[in-house]
Amino acid sequence: MKAVRFHEYGGIDVLRVEEVDRPVPGPGQVLVEVRAAGIQPGEAHIRTGDLHARWPATFPSGQGSDLAGVVVEVGPHVRGVAVGDEVLGFTHKRASHAEFVVVDDVQMTPRPEGLPWDVAGSLYVAGTTAYATVFAVDPGPSDTVVVSGAAGGVGSFAVQLARRRGATVIGLASEANHAWLKERGVVAVEYGEGAAERIRQVSGGSVDAFIDTFGDGYVDLAVELGVRPERICTIRDWQAAARVGARADGEGAAACAVVVGELARLAARGELEVPIARAYPLERVRDAFRELERRHTHGKIVLRP
Repeated sequence: MKAVRFHEYGGIDVLRVEEVDRPVPGPGQVLVEVRAAGIQPGEAHIRTGDLHARWPATFPSGQGSDLAGVVVEVGPHVRGVAVGDEVLGFTHKRASHAEFVVVDDVQMTPRPEGLPWDVAGSLYVAGTTAYATVFAVDPGPSDTVVVSGAAGGVGSFAVQLARRRGATVIGLASEANHAWLKERGVVAVEYGEGAAERIRQVSGGSVDAFIDTFGDGYVDLAVELGVRPERICTIRDWQAAARVGARADGEGAAACAVVVGELARLAARGELEVPIARAYPLERVRDAFRELERRHTHGKIVLRP
């Protein structure tokens, strides 16, 4: 089968699509033929070695956590999954950017009828991370919450989940994404210099919670706006979180098939929109990450093996 591999830390050019042995499912595992697999900013940082201290790579390394596809083989003692089932879920083995991937049966959930493959294969990392951040800052109907990177992969989930809880949501994003945010009941604010004053103007000077999906000083901005540290959550700036006492709940805090299944059902019913920026064939994985690393994508980028 074909799979994405890299043999050393480096830029996009270290990514290769190679022929490798097709994996065999063991006890409690199934083999999934991948139809769609989302890509993440964190994968780029792992590939460059920026996160070596936190998440080291073992070479040759695969890539990918998100996945959706069709079960083609089951191992012994598998529960609740059969050959031919359409599923979505995740793997912790950095292996979903491939034609086939072995997945534990507890890391999958059925694909709801009508849910597009690209959406199904994009829910795990961004969706569960956003779910965890919203849970961490606990917005309610009387709260105003700011989300940085509000139109990105995680941010586009977070603003919608916070709105579902009745909060007033202010989304920091480029002007090109303001219309999409406004259509979903989000108060759109231009990011960059002067953002603090613009937030104060639209919030009436009171911000209760802050979700940072971007890094680059937003934890300090939240403190400047008077948000209590325990209601600030960042998925990018762990040092700032430790310095001010903010939360850093991310993917791991909600990383389970139950949450993925809930997000999938919301998306299938039209109650949660999952924007797909673009889908690339596996062979164009470098192009996919080149677009991702510009950091101005609206929604998710997907590989289609």
